[in-house]
Amino acid sequence: MFGYCILFGWILGISTMGMVLSPKLISMTLWFCLISTGSFLARFIVPNIYKQQFFVLIFHISVLCSSFLLGHYFADHKLNHRLSQRIDQISEQTVLVYINHIDERSSSQEHVSVKQKVTVIAENHQPYDVMLYLKMGPDQKALQLGEYYRVSGKLKPTHSYAVDGVFDQEKWFIQQNIMGTMQIRDVQQLTVEDRLMLNYSVFAKQQKKIFNRIKLYAEKHRLKFRNFIQRQAFENKGLLLGLLTGDESLLSKTTQDQFKTLGIAHLLAISGPHVLIFAVIVCFVLNMVVTTFIPKVFLRLPRPYLLLLPFLFCVLIYTAFVGFEIPAMRTCLTVFIISLLLIFKQQINALKLLLCSASILLLIDPFGILSAAFWLSYGACFILIRVYQTVVQEPQTPAQTHQTELSVWKSKLSKFLYVLFDSQWKIFIALFPLVAIIFQQVSWIAPLVNLIAIPIIGIFVVPFEIVGACLSGWIEPLSLVFFYIADWSLSFLNFCLNTLQKIFNPQLNWLALTPWKIALLGLGIFILFMPNGTLPKGWVVICVLLIFMTTPPAKFELTVLDVGQGQAIFLQLPNQNMLIDTGGSFDEDKFSIGHNIITPYLMKKGITKLDKVVLTHLDQDHAGAFEYVANHIKIKHVISNQQDKRFDAMNFEYCSAGQHWNFDGVQIQVLSPDEDQLDEVHTNQNERSCVLYIQVPEAEQYRNFLLMGDAGWETEFQLLQQYPDLSVDVLILGHHGSQHSSSYDFLQRLNPQLTIASAGFDNRYNHPSGIVQARLAALSIPFESTIEKGSIQFKLNNHRVMQKKSFRESKRWFIRSS
Repeated sequence: MFGYCILFGWILGISTMGMVLSPKLISMTLWFCLISTGSFLARFIVPNIYKQQFFVLIFHISVLCSSFLLGHYFADHKLNHRLSQRIDQISEQTVLVYINHIDERSSSQEHVSVKQKVTVIAENHQPYDVMLYLKMGPDQKALQLGEYYRVSGKLKPTHSYAVDGVFDQEKWFIQQNIMGTMQIRDVQQLTVEDRLMLNYSVFAKQQKKIFNRIKLYAEKHRLKFRNFIQRQAFENKGLLLGLLTGDESLLSKTTQDQFKTLGIAHLLAISGPHVLIFAVIVCFVLNMVVTTFIPKVFLRLPRPYLLLLPFLFCVLIYTAFVGFEIPAMRTCLTVFIISLLLIFKQQINALKLLLCSASILLLIDPFGILSAAFWLSYGACFILIRVYQTVVQEPQTPAQTHQTELSVWKSKLSKFLYVLFDSQWKIFIALFPLVAIIFQQVSWIAPLVNLIAIPIIGIFVVPFEIVGACLSGWIEPLSLVFFYIADWSLSFLNFCLNTLQKIFNPQLNWLALTPWKIALLGLGIFILFMPNGTLPKGWVVICVLLIFMTTPPAKFELTVLDVGQGQAIFLQLPNQNMLIDTGGSFDEDKFSIGHNIITPYLMKKGITKLDKVVLTHLDQDHAGAFEYVANHIKIKHVISNQQDKRFDAMNFEYCSAGQHWNFDGVQIQVLSPDEDQLDEVHTNQNERSCVLYIQVPEAEQYRNFLLMGDAGWETEFQLLQQYPDLSVDVLILGHHGSQHSSSYDFLQRLNPQLTIASAGFDNRYNHPSGIVQARLAALSIPFESTIEKGSIQFKLNNHRVMQKKSFRESKRWFIRSS
């Protein structure tokens, strides 16, 4: 139990990376640490104290807290160091880079887009990694591994949409140790003479160290296999390359979408079985060679011990070959720990082995905790351990002496199929809470598809690919035979997948589950999978019943969402859900605001229907994502200043001054445009935006909100004339803070407590305008932007206090230095 407390506490502490823990929690944990120390010393003073169960419980809790605190501060220290290296400002730069990673490619009709992780060699501080973005022309050559280049372009900080429930790209960059991005304009490869003139000898010596040379060697071989597979006439080039090396450059978007839809996208990544298959094949061949030619060796050294070193070497080599991916690292560490236990003849405990592997991995790379692969990989292993324990604990039927060999094989096959089916649905159910947290989407036929895909990939595709890859350097014609067998196996798999798609017509279904519902679901599943007698299984029913109980939302909650260069505002009341604008739609193939931001955010809040969607106007950056949202979330009522074919089948209403709604004491009023101005909308979209005024009489602060859409000076003057006594506490600036809105007189007359601009990072319009910010500064009016703050939320608590918080305050990597 002592070991479990240390390991679990360490992992739990590392998992707080990036969180801002409350001082009370830290203080309480420190007290437990002191108790732990005192408990350890007490055993020398009072020897029999460990026989008291209460004392033992306190001691174990104290050890858990001590390990937790150690893990937290270790993660915090590593994160601080990495954050200190990242790029903070946008600048035009010419830098020297070293190429030590293969590129990632995506093709279109016009060009090939390349992104590549490179190391920037800086004179005054340590080298750091950035992500280069480059459009390959017909005359542009790819950047060569192991070479140095002088590149020019715009160096930018990493920046993502800071919205709750949305994929956190900044976290991903931190986990990958990428400090910024660079859009390349010019590339120049350095000659040997150029290198001699530059002072980077220290960096060059570091690259000649054994670990860096192994990494570069592995990257070159991954590129070699990409080129090798690309030259051949295989039908499934992308899948062959992805399953062999983890490189998805040749994988078509159609195949990626199919695997996602069917819930088997995880099979495209390199996993632990790949590593073991390679090691088993090599050791099998080695065993046959030794048995055939020098069998006497086994008399001196037992077979398991003789093959152990080659097995470990193969595991390490393949792990390096795939770039030390987390699933491969998990397998590598697990194999090494098992090997040590076998050598020292120690008992193997599967759960403790898994915790040890995870703890060591996080000691080597604590940023692995930020990866979804870490949680899914170790979660799946935990379930497989439970499945194995269940099978072992099953009563064995006595063997019948008259059984034929065929009946024995039938029995073994049926048991294998039973375990395979049993493990798949258990993994699906057990990982459901993790999938809900990470992806918020699920494919309900994933267990069935896995039953077909895993055996084909694990038994045929990967082994034949690995053998073919091993032979490719010596006997290429023979290696092609193995690759073609793998390719034919994948063609059969594609046939099966296409058939399943036609039969079931599956879709990725959004999961509208709030965090507390996911927590209850996870608790219920945890109890379900615990060994019998540990906890009462009846508690599972209680957890399920609590999930279906709805908790009332806050009396008032308004969130200005970070949708980049656009606007979307969500208003939630006890009996009303309203979305004001939806954000834009620019290139849906590259990034969809509706798919990647609006819908995930609403699902995280458990919203499956919207009572009202108000589109202030139909400009792309305000209404572009409406179509996707409408296809996935039920909308009862649409209000806008202009009719559109998208609203033909919906309950539509024009917005005009005088419209008024009262929901649970919150008053919402349309101030503009006037009804006789609606005819001008098609020629003057911005000025005829729907202007909304929201009043929360119950609030003590931030009581009145004015949402301007894209309205400018003309509308501002009209509002001042028609509503001379307008009281505004929070002003959502018109047109994203453009200089043609938010006039000095308008701001001076309203004198709001806070102004907010919804704009995109490094947008081409330079919104919010420096002129507007100067006006606000001159009037001493506070200003915030979604660029610096991310989503900005106003929430009324039970004490009538309107609490304001920004999403960028929730994680350390979101916080920008001023």
